[in-house]
Amino acid sequence: MSTSAVISRWEPENQAFWQQSGEQIAKRNLWISIPCLLLAFSVSIMWSIVVLKMPLIGFQYTKDQLFLLTALPMLSGATLRIFYSFMPSILGGRKWTTISTASLLIPAIWLGMAVQDPTTPFSVMLVIALLTGLGSGNFASSMANIAYFFPKSQKGYANGMNAGLGNLGVSVAQFVMPLVITGGMFAAFGGDAQTYTKDGIEHQLWLQNAAFIWVPFIIASSVAAWFGMNDLSSAKASFSEQAVIFRRTDNWLMCWLYLGTFGSFIGFSSGFALLAKTQFPSIDVTSFVFIGPLIGALVRPMGGWVSDKIGGARVTAGIFAGMIVAVIAVLSFLPTQGQGGNFWGFFISFQFLFVLAGIGNGSTYRMIPTIFLTTAQREAKQKGLPVAQAEHNGTRESAAAGGFISAIGAYGGFLIPQLFGFSMKTTGAAETALYVLLVFYVSCLLLTLWRYARKSAAMPC
Repeated sequence: MSTSAVISRWEPENQAFWQQSGEQIAKRNLWISIPCLLLAFSVSIMWSIVVLKMPLIGFQYTKDQLFLLTALPMLSGATLRIFYSFMPSILGGRKWTTISTASLLIPAIWLGMAVQDPTTPFSVMLVIALLTGLGSGNFASSMANIAYFFPKSQKGYANGMNAGLGNLGVSVAQFVMPLVITGGMFAAFGGDAQTYTKDGIEHQLWLQNAAFIWVPFIIASSVAAWFGMNDLSSAKASFSEQAVIFRRTDNWLMCWLYLGTFGSFIGFSSGFALLAKTQFPSIDVTSFVFIGPLIGALVRPMGGWVSDKIGGARVTAGIFAGMIVAVIAVLSFLPTQGQGGNFWGFFISFQFLFVLAGIGNGSTYRMIPTIFLTTAQREAKQKGLPVAQAEHNGTRESAAAGGFISAIGAYGGFLIPQLFGFSMKTTGAAETALYVLLVFYVSCLLLTLWRYARKSAAMPC
């Protein structure tokens, strides 16, 4: 059974089955899924570093256009997640992980070729930016797939590890790309260097390496997924069977909360570098822009683990309260009309936002299986259905909902950079965008307390 590509019997709640073979199979699928998801995030965030260097080598794009290039991958990726969330149950987790990972080769290779020519039309760059969203789309299908493999007592752990270590792709990319663009590591295949002059000194860049660096790893991970992962027969479900989630009120409420946690994480990851550069132009942020996404990804499993112990809603409420305070701190350190400000205060406050968003990613996502299993159990009790049927329905719905909710949350990757860009364009400063985020986090806190965290909550979790 462990070597078969398709597994017909899967009973993770059966302790004997789990200890005999289930745990080993589940963990193998998880540990192959993680690097695939890490690469997906790495590809999706390529533009956050690339846009910082494009003006140096001759690309004549405006600030608005550069903000758009960082935001579009998150827009297309969020939209793709809506469809990707249903694909593991339709095609199978192994098949879809292989296909979706291999598809990352398209934007990686194309971007590497396009940045070598500064006359490349902006319209072409827009298409590549949209295709880069293939990486962001993978999150929904990856999380939906892994949700089937683990028992409910370990879903927080499994989701946290898959998402948290997968999210590391953002910080890995933002750490690796500034390093690899300084050398011609791919020889003739990689193309010639681009040159620019700064302070009278000529410098060389191989900006294409920011994209080409991921190609060999994408190929290796695609092969590993095909030969090492499994499809579960019990996870098969048609779209109509999964579409019941659209009738669930909690599906839409959790979309709002996940937009506040993961949407903030990926939105800040995409837009922080350019925001910092516009607010503090004398500071070179490329050397430490990876820190926020790194710590945010590392603490995500903590959110799932703590939520397994004390409940996701309590953790989530505390997270939004903390994010309100952190935004106020960021506002206090911004320059006024281009004067003053404190970069390190601004930077440290933003790191707290990354930490809180990372923990909140885990806690909000841990709420999802609890909510949908509880809903299925309540319905089963009303209809006189067996407990096993309720558990099956709850698992199926939570997997589909988790993917769809992640899709809506990912729109934060588009909305936040665009919000910063709009604020800068209309007012010349970032304060307006941060006040909007402040009001939004207040709404998330109130919703969490009202629906999920208070003693008499309708859906305690």
